[in-house]
Amino acid sequence: MSGADVADPRTGGAGADGAVAGIAARVRAAEPRLGSTRLVVVDGPAGSGKTTLAGRLGEALGAPVLHADDLLAGWGDLEGWWDRLDANVLRPLGEGRPGRYRRYDWLAGAFGEACDVPVTDVLVVEGCGSARRAADDVAAVRVWVEAPDDLRLARGLERDGEELRPQWLAWMDAEARHYAVERTRERADVVVDGTRPWAQ
Repeated sequence: MSGADVADPRTGGAGADGAVAGIAARVRAAEPRLGSTRLVVVDGPAGSGKTTLAGRLGEALGAPVLHADDLLAGWGDLEGWWDRLDANVLRPLGEGRPGRYRRYDWLAGAFGEACDVPVTDVLVVEGCGSARRAADDVAAVRVWVEAPDDLRLARGLERDGEELRPQWLAWMDAEARHYAVERTRERADVVVDGTRPWAQ
């Protein structure tokens, strides 16, 4: 974790808002690396609290938030979704053009509506695998959110239902392998503890 800041929303009077403010300040101070856009990637295993953190960060920065779940082609697509993000969003933004992608409909099991991504000062991308090595050349700030496996699984099953336990367990195995190869936590610029209720 060379040079990473640790932003713990549990500590200090400012709580989670203080963590978000600190990350937002770091983003504002960063140089854009994706054309004129500062790309912020919020990564971490499923159920760690990254969606909530990314939403708060987007609000603080006045930035759109793009969710990897909208690009995944189902449970088995941890590695594949990045190529769609790169081709349809990152490359156009890097050239000063708006991006556009099709949102995956998890109930229908197919890609559906088209979503536009404007050229913006800051774009937040959150999701498992968003801070992979392929992001290093374009990301201004890489954030890692973490929580214990049992807490993450409990959060996920509470949200998605007990019937999806097999999918959750398979996903957790896949993401563990991904993070071991990518060394995502070690490469992060900021590490956030997602074990408190703010991250649910």
